[in-house]
Amino acid sequence: MTPSFMHLLAATLTSLCLLVPATLQAAERPNILVVFADDWGRYTSAYGRLEPGSLNDVVQTPHFDRLAASGVLMTHAFVSSPSCTPCRSALLSGQHFYRTGRGAILLGAQWDPQIPAFPLLLEASGYHIGYTGKVWGPGSPANAPFGAQRTAVKPAPGQFNNFSEFLSVATAPEAAKQQLLNEVAGNFRTFLSSRPAEKPFLYWWGPTNTHRSWIPGSGKRFWNINPDSLKGKLPRHFPDVPEVREDVADYLGEVQAFDAGLGALLQALDDSGQRENTMVIVSGDHGIPGMPAGKCNLYDLGTRVSLAVAWPAQIPGQRIIDDFVSLPDLAPTILEAASLTPPSVMTGKSLLPLLRSSANGQLDPARDHVIIGRERHVARARADLLPYPQRALRTRDFLYIRNFAPERWPMGVAPGFGLPPGPMPPHDQLDSNTFAAFADMDASPTRTWLIEHALNSTEYHPWFEHAFAQRPAEELYDLKSDPDQWINLAADPNFTPVREELSQRLMHILTTTGDPRVITQPAAFDLPPFSSDPEQEPRKKNPQKPAAAN
Repeated sequence: MTPSFMHLLAATLTSLCLLVPATLQAAERPNILVVFADDWGRYTSAYGRLEPGSLNDVVQTPHFDRLAASGVLMTHAFVSSPSCTPCRSALLSGQHFYRTGRGAILLGAQWDPQIPAFPLLLEASGYHIGYTGKVWGPGSPANAPFGAQRTAVKPAPGQFNNFSEFLSVATAPEAAKQQLLNEVAGNFRTFLSSRPAEKPFLYWWGPTNTHRSWIPGSGKRFWNINPDSLKGKLPRHFPDVPEVREDVADYLGEVQAFDAGLGALLQALDDSGQRENTMVIVSGDHGIPGMPAGKCNLYDLGTRVSLAVAWPAQIPGQRIIDDFVSLPDLAPTILEAASLTPPSVMTGKSLLPLLRSSANGQLDPARDHVIIGRERHVARARADLLPYPQRALRTRDFLYIRNFAPERWPMGVAPGFGLPPGPMPPHDQLDSNTFAAFADMDASPTRTWLIEHALNSTEYHPWFEHAFAQRPAEELYDLKSDPDQWINLAADPNFTPVREELSQRLMHILTTTGDPRVITQPAAFDLPPFSSDPEQEPRKKNPQKPAAAN
């Protein structure tokens, strides 16, 4: 164990003593409902009304929109890391992902029980806690920061995560939809019925239906999302071709399924009569999977997420806040709402002052940036187990990315790319097996199309390069002129002062917050146990779906 981590552990244990005793009654402390979707990204019709011209013009999320209208819609919410386990480690601990030990990686992740997690702190203070679906993982032990299996609400029958698969074999798809929505509400009601009357509750719903894979054509078949309606609206990193448009339409269909599930959950909350004093938080763990620049990338497509918070008893509604928010900010926010003092080890900053304000726009001048990064997802770089280490500073005007090992491959390797030359895997393997090639991009029709068409195409080769090729040590994007982050200006002398200023600012923050990537040489993340083979098979999202990265 490194000296820096021992210092972190000591600070953690000391800070736990600062928790305020739980003497308040349930009626005085809010219930907490966290809805956290896998791979959701920033796709809601609420954002479409603010920023027309994108995929948000097509997707319809009426339940999220109503919740946001009743509380606060955050426009600049970002994850700590665009990989599910590190992102969730950061959220649950209230710390930068790189401060969470082996929670900072996906493949081989383990939870350190010495790190304070807000669900268990709430439970210790008198809350009744429970969850359905995914909280933290894959990792060992699964969902540990929420009490693992001890606090799980057993799904009945647990089919929502297979939404399009379930509907595709149903004789009456609309009735099947309702069955799945009843499942969501039923699990929540089961949890509420088990709650002692004197206790406030924390419930977490973690659907994974927006994680791949899905049934091709399901977006149009079940949600009336015509792939042709996406033409001209795809992000710059996505080839605007029929195969990709259908892939995205199917994803947006899963987003709408998630929103329908959210609606069922909120209706159950209303039926219980507890909406007024319940803080509802809705977000997701990173961007769209199986797409260039999305999940596992530090561009906005991978890191910028939806976030709405409502609490009728305390938060004025009909508000839009533009302050930069990092998801680790949610842990101290929840603890303070529950009249607890967050442990001093938490690097996140409570959002309660913003939420309880009646103002709109940018409220706190200090919230002008976020720090983002990644280490090991699932890919093996150059046939070993080293990660692709990145950190980034995102401000309103610029995105600066530091790639600490530009000789490695950002999405992992494939035959001819960091591995000995050889033929690419066959079509069916590329389409269904994440580990067949470039494993840090989930298997998808889009990934398959890029490999089979864009690799040798003069027209589409730039898309292949942006998705899979090695990247320089530094990247800089001017967000005013290039919101899609396509043109790297790091080598442009006109932007040298900006690049140097952002680089110094980023490295100062990483150093002062104890990032093992920069405070140890060689970097701790390149050494065992972080680089050890976990000797485990790739985990499955659920029994009915192909092996997925997370």
